[in-house]
Amino acid sequence: MTLSEIQEREARTFLPVVHRMPVALVRGEGSRVWDVAGREFVDLTAGWGVTAIGHCHPSLVEAISRQAATLMQTTNLFYTVPQLDLCDTLDAVTPKEITRSFFVSSGAEAVEGALKMAHRATGRRKFVSTANSFHGRTLGALQVIGQAKHRDAYRDLMPKQVVVPFDDAGAAEAAIDADTAAVIVEPVQGEGGVNVPGPGYLNRLRELAHAAGALLILDEIQTGIGRTGRMMALEHDGVVPDILTLGKGLGGGFPIAAFLCTEAVADTVSPGDHGGTYAGNPLACAAAEATLAVVRGEKLPERAADVGQRLLAHLDAFAEAHPDLARNARGRGLLLGIELVDAERAAALPGLALDAGILTNVTAGTVLRLFPPLDIPEDLLFDSVDRILGLVAG
Repeated sequence: MTLSEIQEREARTFLPVVHRMPVALVRGEGSRVWDVAGREFVDLTAGWGVTAIGHCHPSLVEAISRQAATLMQTTNLFYTVPQLDLCDTLDAVTPKEITRSFFVSSGAEAVEGALKMAHRATGRRKFVSTANSFHGRTLGALQVIGQAKHRDAYRDLMPKQVVVPFDDAGAAEAAIDADTAAVIVEPVQGEGGVNVPGPGYLNRLRELAHAAGALLILDEIQTGIGRTGRMMALEHDGVVPDILTLGKGLGGGFPIAAFLCTEAVADTVSPGDHGGTYAGNPLACAAAEATLAVVRGEKLPERAADVGQRLLAHLDAFAEAHPDLARNARGRGLLLGIELVDAERAAALPGLALDAGILTNVTAGTVLRLFPPLDIPEDLLFDSVDRILGLVAG
């Protein structure tokens, strides 16, 4: 089947809510993917950070195959061992205060669960979030998303929003009050432009929330599972949230996400407060368990910290050498960004990179965002980034 045939087929059947690049992908391996025409691409997007251990990692494929041949799905009326194995593993890689886990199929679902739990724990309805944040596109998640382009079409369905500038503790202090259920924030904003807060910001949010009887929700759907050079991005600041959301890299390519909480929050919920047909199914849990085994066994957070530090210096050097083209390289681990001066050229960059055999992303209008597989070969990563920077330089 050719690309044009695939495009014609989609035009007849698929809901037109997605903007496609002119490529139909059919295979992936490691840090590379191939399209229907046999063209090869280096993937610096990792499926929006999902394929953290690369495409079709052998350990993940084997774990999925083994579990699929054993038990894929049952209801949550019954115990299953893969679900408990994953609970134990997450217990080992999150702060000791985080004691409870619940599994869902997507990051937006995890945010929905987190918001429901915060309401249940506090009896309050107000949520404080940050400008340019991204928490998903379901109705609850849109309530706290910090991007009007996603929220405005549905604003009549949601309560009034309370959004404060990111990395501004003073603004947060003015917004958090006795009506606040929780503050929700990303440790590093991804979709919003790879924005890293200053030291102490996240812990200050926790202090402010707790002083008002509210909770802190950390959305680690993009930053968790080694992406920022630590297993969880919260480790950079030593902050402990009341509720934590995970997704994307958790399943290595298989759909699974989670929301986790402290014992104090868990004490406020009852059977039936949340659920889901596919919540924590054995197949998804086995996939996540295998992914975490690879991430920990291959020391991918440590690798992301090392490689990311050198790549960030490389981006800094480019910005210094070309102040008319780029500025403000930033990020942590292998979640990095560099702001491009020319918005028109930034918009064209993903297409130019595609023609050069590289999948990349520009977010927040002008920020080249790099979040490749955590195990991408270093020479391939730097060569690909240099080719993209060459396109920026024209």
